[in-house]
Parts: sequence; C-alpha cells; structure tokens
Amino acid sequence: MKVPHKAIQLSVVIPCWNEAANLPALLAAWTALWQDGDAWELILVDNGSTDDSAQFLAQAAQALPFLRVATVPPPNIGYGHGILTGLAMAHGEALAWTHADGQTPPADVLRAWDAWRDSPAPRKTLVKGRRRDRPLPDLAFTTGMSVWATALLGTPLHDINAQPKLFPRALLADFRDPPDDLSLDVYLLWLARRHGYAILTIDVAFGARAHGESRWATSLPARVRAVRRTLGLLWRLRRNIG
Repeated sequence: MKVPHKAIQLSVVIPCWNEAANLPALLAAWTALWQDGDAWELILVDNGSTDDSAQFLAQAAQALPFLRVATVPPPNIGYGHGILTGLAMAHGEALAWTHADGQTPPADVLRAWDAWRDSPAPRKTLVKGRRRDRPLPDLAFTTGMSVWATALLGTPLHDINAQPKLFPRALLADFRDPPDDLSLDVYLLWLARRHGYAILTIDVAFGARAHGESRWATSLPARVRAVRRTLGLLWRLRRNIG
C-alpha cells in the first residue's frame, strides 16, 4: 500500500536518464532507510531514458510503498526538466532533489531533512550539500563557478551543484520560467537568496559513479556547453536583481 498523500511530509525527486544499471542499488539504499510509518516519498523520474529503466521502475513501483514514478518520453530534454516534472507531482511540504548515479548517498537527504526541521526558521531555510575530499581538478572547476555566481549575483554561493537540495514548498511557488538543464541548481539558490532564505550547508559524501557516465562531464566540449548555459543564466538573473 502506498503512503497516503496526506501523510507525506517530504518528497524526494531523482531524475534518471539511462540509469538502469544504477537503479537496483539506488532503490536498495532507499529501501534500507524505509520504516513503516515514515512520512517521505521517493519520486523517480524516467527522464527520457532509452535503456531498460522504464521496465525496472514499473516493477519497483508496484513493490515499494514509498516509490512513485514519473515518465518523460524520449528524447531527454534536460536534468532540470526531469526535476521539475517530479516536483509537479510531489505531495510533501518539504521538497528535495538529488542524483541517481550512486555518488550521493540517500541518507544525506534524510540528514538534510533533519537539519531543515531543526533550523530556527524552516519555512525560510534551504539546505544543500557541500562536497568534501574531491579531486583537485573538480574542486577547481566548482570553485571557479562559485566565484562567477557570487560575483554576478552579488550574494555568496558555494558548491552550486552539490546535492542534496531541500527547501519548503513555498519556494516552489516562486519559480518563474526555471531552466530545464543543469543550471536549475543555481537558479534555486539565487531564488532562495532573493526571497530572503537562509542557506544551510551540510557536509556530504561524494563517491565515484557506479555505472555509466555523466551526461555533462563526458568530455571537455560537454563541460564547456554546461558552463556556457550556466553563465548565460547568471547574466539573465543579474539583470533581474532588484
């Protein structure tokens, strides 16, 4: 039996693009965290996959009380589009998203939820991860993007793409034409700052990807395209400040 909608307090959205090889371990990790009476739901978004994700998710959704599945038909439109699709069907007062690739442990989402509930003002607080012990090239890339975002938007933003992200439903109501790609992360942080939210960070694990390759980090040209999209969004957001 599925968790009753009215009982759900936290909705966790995970976009999945051709993650069939990673899905068994992902759902095993979430199942290990589940206890009868828990007030969270997991929404996995089959985000335009062309592998066996759809079949696996259909079977898993029948077996797991906390799991719901959303489907975006191929082709894949973008990471942000998948997240927005999942958020549109979420029932929780707290909303979160993270990754499906095994690099971000599910337990970190529940730690973020605890931190959010324990914060002085949960209704005006966003919780995000902060990745530790990363390879120097990745750290340099992340630091560079953080410097650009901070400079262009005039507000401190660090480790923009770290997961999880967790925030109150009220912030979702303020979304206006959000991006459908990887820059959704920076959009969320900008929006939270603009509306006076505190941004609380927690240290998180960030391991190696179990199977497959990241869509955006497979090559230098892919990284360059992702950076261009994010910088373009930052310029647009800068024009809207004030």
